Amino acid sequence: MKQLFLLAMALVWGIVAQAQVDPVGKDGVAIGGYDVVSYFSGAAKQGNKTYAAKHDGATYYFASKANRAKFAQSPSMYLPQFDGYCAWGVGEKQAKFPINPETFDVIDGKLYLFFNGDFNGEPFNTLPDWSARTSELKKAAHANWPKVKNSK
Repeated sequence: MKQLFLLAMALVWGIVAQAQVDPVGKDGVAIGGYDVVSYFSGAAKQGNKTYAAKHDGATYYFASKANRAKFAQSPSMYLPQFDGYCAWGVGEKQAKFPINPETFDVIDGKLYLFFNGDFNGEPFNTLPDWSARTSELKKAAHANWPKVKNSK
């Protein structure tokens, strides 16, 4: 029975780990509560409500007081590109896709987030294609963003 419970918990955790979130959830929390400063140290870390900060109407959580201070000093340095939508979606499909906060890339000091989850019953991760065609897709995404930004 214990093994069945552990298996069930592992499956639930796998689903949660692959969950897609909107850049700003209905609760006003940005990036699923992940600490945007932590990405720049190479790891996606869940933030803590204790270290929250508001910016442009969204609430950001941070893993530490120091990270919250860094963000407060220069928010634009840490905010994800394309308002937090999937960079591949903006570049390849000219569309806003939700993101998996644990699927990211930092390029030239800029944070890019990606869709990585279930799409029509199949696993779909946009980061590998982005990585294979970074220059092309990054250029396209930045060119597409003004039009995509105001779309639904």
